[in-house]
Amino acid sequence: MGLKKLAAKVVDYNERLECGKASEIKPSHVEKVLAKLKRKIEELEAEIAFAHSAEKKARLETKLAVARTHVERAEWLLTELCE
Repeated sequence: MGLKKLAAKVVDYNERLECGKASEIKPSHVEKVLAKLKRKIEELEAEIAFAHSAEKKARLETKLAVARTHVERAEWLLTELCE
């Protein structure tokens, strides 16, 4: 999911929030998720360093790329919430 699609989801969320169909996302919620994601990235990097097979290393690198993408999105969302 690119940032344009994510931005559209945020707009949709804001509309649902105004109608009372969603609860408010607070910056502290996003910060908590960011901390978990960063820990996960560290764990994956450590696992990659000790992975013996190329297949396992490739699988872990895919997971690492996904985690990094989620961090980027969470940081973007955090800036949107703080504005």
